Amino acid sequence: MSVSVRDLVVGRGGVPVLAGLSFDVAPGHALILRGPNGAGKTTLLRTLAGLQPPMSGTVTPNPESIAYGAHRDGMKGQLTVEENLQFWAGLHGLGRGDAVSRAMDVFDLGRLADRLAQHLSAGQGRRLGLARLMLTGRPIWCLDEPTVSLDAENTGRFAGMVRDHLETGGIAIIATHIDLGLSGDVLDVTPHRARARELMAL
Repeated sequence: MSVSVRDLVVGRGGVPVLAGLSFDVAPGHALILRGPNGAGKTTLLRTLAGLQPPMSGTVTPNPESIAYGAHRDGMKGQLTVEENLQFWAGLHGLGRGDAVSRAMDVFDLGRLADRLAQHLSAGQGRRLGLARLMLTGRPIWCLDEPTVSLDAENTGRFAGMVRDHLETGGIAIIATHIDLGLSGDVLDVTPHRARARELMAL
């Protein structure tokens, strides 16, 4: 399953932010999104994930194939670390056994298994939020600055998780300012900023 984007225009509040986007991402590959803060990377990721409609253009496949990871980790504060992961595994039909254990191992969450999510530090919460990606069963990951609040060790764990995902034929589209050491293409969204394109047309 590939990602295919054609003539995409995305916007916020009805105002175009990025325009003229066309690209493909094949199974086993990553696409790294670059550009300054506010350039539209988050808007693009949200559109790819089906969280907001495109202003025009097409995106395939449908959002059911895509897991979205953003600045908020999507965890339930009143549940423990392990209970949160069990919830997500059950939601995606992966059961509560080996899949949860693997996800906890990847981010060294075993010591925190019984801690309520609301009592985690920012870095611990981010590790939990990223671990849940492994429980979605979805082949395409759209990730918005996934290493925020992570130290170098856990950034390495995250990069390893993404490599494993790619090696099994998955796809990752990641907005990040740091070098994760992942092989893949880079898309700088700056030339696609709607205002910049309008000026170039003058």
